[in-house]
Amino acid sequence: MAVIGVLGSGSFGIAISRLLSYNTAVLLYCRRQEIADKINTSHNLNGWDLSPRIKATNSISEVGEQCRLIFPILPSEYFRNTIKNIAPHVGPGHIMIHGTKGLDVSEKYNSAESISEIKKSVFTMSEVIRQESSVIRTGCLAGPNLSKEILAGQPAATVIASEFDEVIAAGREVLASEKFIIYGSYNLKGIELAGALKNVIAIASGVMNGFGFGKNMEALLITRGLREMILIAKAVGSEAKPFLGTAGIGDLVATATSSQSRNYTFGNYVAQGMTIDQIKSKMSEVAEGYRTVRFAQKIISAADIKAPLTSMLYNILYENLPVDIAMKELINNPLSMDVDFL
Repeated sequence: MAVIGVLGSGSFGIAISRLLSYNTAVLLYCRRQEIADKINTSHNLNGWDLSPRIKATNSISEVGEQCRLIFPILPSEYFRNTIKNIAPHVGPGHIMIHGTKGLDVSEKYNSAESISEIKKSVFTMSEVIRQESSVIRTGCLAGPNLSKEILAGQPAATVIASEFDEVIAAGREVLASEKFIIYGSYNLKGIELAGALKNVIAIASGVMNGFGFGKNMEALLITRGLREMILIAKAVGSEAKPFLGTAGIGDLVATATSSQSRNYTFGNYVAQGMTIDQIKSKMSEVAEGYRTVRFAQKIISAADIKAPLTSMLYNILYENLPVDIAMKELINNPLSMDVDFL
């Protein structure tokens, strides 16, 4: 593995590329040629200095043909098409470890009503890789990985989850450094669900912060949000254990309390009264939680789960419920049991 591939030049893709460049050469796929040219000529992107060991390309076939270990770091809405494009150039000898904290839906999703139907229409990114390519050995990166902190050289940790020991070992070999700690997990689906669902709670946290609530409500939101994440994931067949570690509660705390979090920032804008279109035009990168809340609410309805935070956020984002009314309803929520997910 002389050269490691990265698909995606967003902030997290650049952060992972920089971490990889401490240990190996990197081939970074950029959808736009002008971005690739800028990286190759100036070794800088958006003010972040990049190692000369990072070479950018607009050719996705080049990544597949030169790299046996590839990190897709892409928005979920573009993930499937990108994997389709690289599929002719990869095979069973490749390893893919994605860093996408979102979910993918099929055409059957809109008509799905039961939990069994939803399971067949909503997919994690590792499932998408296996559906669209002949790559077998997949994994995911998850954890409290705020891109700007990593790019600033601050220490962080991540979890590499996979069903294969060699995937965890390969990811650790090329990513581990003095400032980046790697943990392993065999619970791939649970880790992927944790990474996606925590974005919903992060948006809710941003809404509460923007509405003026303090740390008491923030702490309550995180703990009750964790409960909802676990109940939703258990409804589609996941265990609770992954949600209680670095990729679960760890990622949730970071994402739901930091202004560097896209989802938290998205929620802040919602509380300020901005429309979804206004928020999208203001943000340079997608907030994955906006899409994920629709999937989560569908699971909540099908499984008859009591998840007031997620349902409140769905009503704000998709049913135009005013934020002040939603906050009053949330505070007066009648649920009384605490740790009912274990």
